[in-house]
Order: sequence, then structure tokens, then C-alpha cells
Amino acid sequence: MKVIAAYLLAVLGGNASPSAKDLKSILGCVGAEADDDRIELLLSQVEGKDITELIAAGREKLASVPAGGGAVAVAAPTGGAAAAAPAEEKKEEKKEEKEESDDDMGFSLFD
Repeated sequence: MKVIAAYLLAVLGGNASPSAKDLKSILGCVGAEADDDRIELLLSQVEGKDITELIAAGREKLASVPAGGGAVAVAAPTGGAAAAAPAEEKKEEKKEEKEESDDDMGFSLFD
């Protein structure tokens, strides 16, 4: 990711075709290690391509990726509020059990 960020910074800075040396210089300025293999891989994949077209293609690919947060099916209560109360108690008990299991992490924020 940092190699891609360095490449984008170089392009935004006016260098339409950054070299490996340019990317290493940018990464070195922020104290990040430059992995030669990743730099060469990136440069070989973007060689001769327009960065705006690459970003547009990436956006199209990301648009088709599900982002979670799917719809939640909610059933209408048929037995009134009294029938829904036991179900809520069970959910609260499960939630409390889950919270208790998280306490065994070996430290506490409030000790």
C-alpha cells in the first residue's frame, strides 16, 4: 500500500512516470522501507497506463464488492408484546455471556 501511495504522490506532484528511484526517495523521506520487488511489480503493472483510468477501473471493481450491512429481516410479532419479551431476554443473556468471555484477555483498562 505504501508503494502505491508513493506512486500516487509522485504523480500528483507532477511526475507522470515515476521511477523506482523516485518512489524510494519518497518512501525514504517518511522513514518507510522500500521493497524493491514490490516497486518493480507496481511499475511493471502501471507502465504505459493513465493513472486516472486505473483509478476509474478500480472504482468500478470496488462498486461490485459487497460492503456488509445487509438487510435484516424483522418478523412482525404475532403473539403480542408478551411473546417478544422472552426472546429479548435470551438475546441479553447471550450478549452478557459474550462480554464475560472477553474479560479473560489478561488485562483490564480500568485496573
